[in-house]
Amino acid sequence: MDIKGKVWRFGNDVDTDVIIPARYLNTSDPRELAAHCMEDADPQFPTKVQKGDIIVAGKNFGCGSSREHAPIAIKEAGVSCVIAKSYARIFYRNAFNIGLPILESAEAAEDIAEGDLVEVDVNTGLIKNLTRSKEYTATQVPPFMQGIINAGGLINYVAERLKK
Repeated sequence: MDIKGKVWRFGNDVDTDVIIPARYLNTSDPRELAAHCMEDADPQFPTKVQKGDIIVAGKNFGCGSSREHAPIAIKEAGVSCVIAKSYARIFYRNAFNIGLPILESAEAAEDIAEGDLVEVDVNTGLIKNLTRSKEYTATQVPPFMQGIINAGGLINYVAERLKK
């Protein structure tokens, strides 16, 4: 699965309350969540993010609560992939469960700048910064987790497996 998009940069320790502020958790409607995604970090993000854009962040992305609303808001906002130095473990698994591709690469997270055009091969973990003509490698995702992403999330993955 290849992804290509413009980068939005965020720092370290971006918690789930920054990704989707708690004041909006009175709904589980993905479109409503997307309308407020990352607005406390960048008030322009919800109105300027484009389908296919990529978030690049530092360490411990998605720390805080265990709510699935955070990766849902990101995916529904149109973000095609998140690249970070590291993830909070619960966010990491929630992202896979809903089919949001996430990659860990310290080098990419430190080097890629806001606005860069990046291409990602989710299956191999190859990240190409087309703006800077650089390549990075993400930590390899276990095959069964890659299967969950390729299926579009855990529910689709299980449904496909039950058909076999």
